[in-house]
Amino acid sequence: MPSPRVLVFPGSNRTGSFNRMLEALVVRELRAQGADVVDIDLRDYALPLYDGDLEAAHGVPEPAQRLHALFRESAGIFIVTPEYNAGIPPLTKNTIDWISRVRDHGGIPAAFGAPLFALGAASPGGLGGYRCLMAMRQSLELGLGATVLPTMVSISRATDAFDAAGEFTSPSNAQAVARAVDGLLAAIGTRNAPAVAG
Repeated sequence: MPSPRVLVFPGSNRTGSFNRMLEALVVRELRAQGADVVDIDLRDYALPLYDGDLEAAHGVPEPAQRLHALFRESAGIFIVTPEYNAGIPPLTKNTIDWISRVRDHGGIPAAFGAPLFALGAASPGGLGGYRCLMAMRQSLELGLGATVLPTMVSISRATDAFDAAGEFTSPSNAQAVARAVDGLLAAIGTRNAPAVAG
C-alpha cells in the first residue's frame, strides 16, 4: 500500500517563527511514521489580498491554482498557524480564501472535502493558539465542508517550548505532535481502506 501523501505548511513567513519550528517537527514526525510529506513554504505561493474585483478582472492567481492542486492531491493536510488577536492570521486566511475560489478540477469539494485536516499552533500565551485553532476549525468545517480531526496540537508558552536547535523542551509537547500525526494517518488509513463484503 503506498504511503499517504500529507501536505504541511506553516501560516507564518517570519524568520524564527515558533510555528515554523512546530511545523518542522510535525514534518519530521510524519516522515518517521511513513508518510509521503509535501512540505511547502507560503513564500513560494505569494498571493495578493483577496479582492473580488481583482478576481473578476484577472481570475484566480496562478499560485492559488497550484495550491488547489496540492490540496486535492493530498490525503491529509496539516496546517500549523499562529494566532493573531485571538483569531486566524491574514496569511493563513487569505491563502485558504483564494484556494476556495478555484472552481475547476472539482472546486471546493476536491480541495477541502477530499483530504482530512489536522491543525496545530504555537503561541507565547497560555492558551497555545487554541482560539485560532477553533476559528480555523469553524472556517474549514462550516465554511468549506472539510473534515478536521478532533485532536489538535496546541503549544503554549512557546518562548520556552523550544530550545536553540528548535527541539521541544518538554516531552509532553513531542507526545502531542506524535498523537496528532498518528491520529491523522490512522484516519487516512481508515478512510482509504477497501470495503469488506458482508
